[in-house]
Amino acid sequence: MIPLDFPIIQRALIGSILAGLLTGLVGVFIIRMKLTSSSFCLSHAAFAGAALGITLSLNPLSMALIFSAIIASIIGPVADKAKLHADIIMSITFPLNMALAFIFITLAPSVSQLTGEFTTILWGSVLSMDINDIAILAIILLVTTIVFYLLWKEFFSIMFNKMMAEADGINTKFFVYLAIFIIGIVVTLSLKLVGGLLVFALLVNPASTAFQFLHELKKIVILSPLIGAATCAAGLILSLFLNWPVGACIVMISTLCFAISVFLSPKRKRG
Repeated sequence: MIPLDFPIIQRALIGSILAGLLTGLVGVFIIRMKLTSSSFCLSHAAFAGAALGITLSLNPLSMALIFSAIIASIIGPVADKAKLHADIIMSITFPLNMALAFIFITLAPSVSQLTGEFTTILWGSVLSMDINDIAILAIILLVTTIVFYLLWKEFFSIMFNKMMAEADGINTKFFVYLAIFIIGIVVTLSLKLVGGLLVFALLVNPASTAFQFLHELKKIVILSPLIGAATCAAGLILSLFLNWPVGACIVMISTLCFAISVFLSPKRKRG
């Protein structure tokens, strides 16, 4: 039996569901806009920020958010300047973030200080979620949903055909920049759930699963967050039963769901 009457478990479950909804929603835009590199690039930017925070004796998660937001803000302009796709720039930035993280770790005042703080960033610590974490996740989920709803026409046009969207007068650069920035915020806020090493699976797997069953993008945008929430909740419950790491359980279940969806997909049968 899972002690759902314990406040710590209730907070973890609510936080998992909110994070699953948020990453599932953003994941649709990541896949359709071909920004898959953003998940691991920005998660490692958060690593570097957290390591810098520990080195400077500042709040690691706050520094992770700031560092990730800065990297997310410069990726688009650099890609345009270099005349390369943003995915390529993110692939280049990824090892740079890792290098910076290792340098900051080396400069940290003590190893003991790294143990607790940095482990949370690496592997997640959903059971340490408090009311403030849940409130922040809920606010970001609400804001992200509103932004995508209000700007759905523009985002849909870009995801359908970027060149046609530009021909219609849509400022595609702005919306790509905005999407990358939102991804950076979502990645950082999801670190407590699965950790930076696994967060990209949470951003890609639910949306990929939804794409196996549906063609209409509006329906996919609804289904993907639901899959994300379900896999996060199921992963948390499995981890409590087996005493396994929460992040690892969530990733295993979301990957299993994707594997099953490939075999059951109407698209596969039609092919």
